[in-house]
Amino acid sequence: MTYFDNYNLSPDELTARANTITTKALKSVDRDILRDILSFIDLTTLSGDDTDKHVSDLCKKAASFASEKNKISNVAAVCVYPVFVNLVKDMLFETGINTACVAGAFPSGQSPLEIRLNEVEYAVSNGADEIDMVISRGKLLEGDFEYISKEVHKTKEVCGKTHLKVILETGELRTVQNIRKASELSILAGADFIKTSTGKIQPAATPEAFLIMLDTIREYFEKTGKIVGIKPAGGISTVKDAVTYYFLVKETLGDVWLTKDRFRIGASRLADNIFTEITSL
Repeated sequence: MTYFDNYNLSPDELTARANTITTKALKSVDRDILRDILSFIDLTTLSGDDTDKHVSDLCKKAASFASEKNKISNVAAVCVYPVFVNLVKDMLFETGINTACVAGAFPSGQSPLEIRLNEVEYAVSNGADEIDMVISRGKLLEGDFEYISKEVHKTKEVCGKTHLKVILETGELRTVQNIRKASELSILAGADFIKTSTGKIQPAATPEAFLIMLDTIREYFEKTGKIVGIKPAGGISTVKDAVTYYFLVKETLGDVWLTKDRFRIGASRLADNIFTEITSL
């Protein structure tokens, strides 16, 4: 079965389409949309100077947004490095917030696959509900598509029931066709989500790259009925940015994707900005 059609959209066409959706989106913002967005956030800290205290404070913050008065839910997950998984799992117990973890030689992916899989296994065994892995961009740029399929497939095997988000690092893939190919390979190899970026290089998430990924997910769903989630990450900090990505999903995949099981936004500063906007309306 052929899962994907030829993809011939140009960068200019993608930009025009994104701009059309964005213009419409910014006229349609209301409190319910902002509540949804807050509940889709993976609150993230991925710094070399992260400490137990900093991560603990982030977990407390993640669990502080829920408000019956304002009809606000907590964020979807807290995302950290593997050494903090146990701490986050304990801190978030009975909050309904998932423990997400970058693993597999994040952010470069430049380690032997066996070592990367061992790190994923470590994170899963310590309680990670979700794993965010990176593909080997160098291998993809060399045209070694079999390796990309293998690394995603093997990582998913190690994850088992733990959800796997596959980071493409679209800013390093550069072209429409590379982003499209990475999306296809990741989906077919078992990704539960595909994700734009690590947030460690520029450009990170862009509407154009995001649309390529959304189109690929839509085609796969139309051919198979199988749902793959989507996550923009990197540089998303303003209400305007978040609303843009929300409507890109809505217009491309429909309302059925607007749940935390199918749409996430990776961010460190966005939650505060969204919460402030909700409570000020």
